Amino acid sequence: MSEVTLRRFEPDDSEWLVERHQTLYARDEGFDDTFGPLVAEILKEFCASHDSTCERGWIAEENGQRLGSIFCVRLTDTTAKLRLFLLTPEARGKGLGKRLLQTCMQFARDAGYKDMTLWTHESHEAACALYAAFGWELADSKPVHSFGQDLIEQSWKTVL
Repeated sequence: MSEVTLRRFEPDDSEWLVERHQTLYARDEGFDDTFGPLVAEILKEFCASHDSTCERGWIAEENGQRLGSIFCVRLTDTTAKLRLFLLTPEARGKGLGKRLLQTCMQFARDAGYKDMTLWTHESHEAACALYAAFGWELADSKPVHSFGQDLIEQSWKTVL
């Protein structure tokens, strides 16, 4: 059995991440073609200006195949933001979501952040259950129309 490794995100991963987000969210959530460009903009900003001492992205790989991602970015001096948490269908059931979330949260602690926040949608039930299992709390929830869909947008937070 091969081992899944976590490595640092590289700019060359951007095209794959945009395509996977756009394709999987269109297929699974019915998102329109405005979602991919949002992911592309987040990655463009990260590549152009992230501070590697307090911001990082990870790519999960197995046998050279990318399986997922997670990012920790600076929101304020004391608050980190979790972004671009994605698992491909091939990655599910391997405990990789837990591993990525643990890695991201530990990095945030080590970087000196006191708390973290994230933005998601209620329909991402598995991710929300994982956040709750790791001590995150739902901070806000509101109906929105985004990416061509009526959604329930959520903000979550946790103290590190």
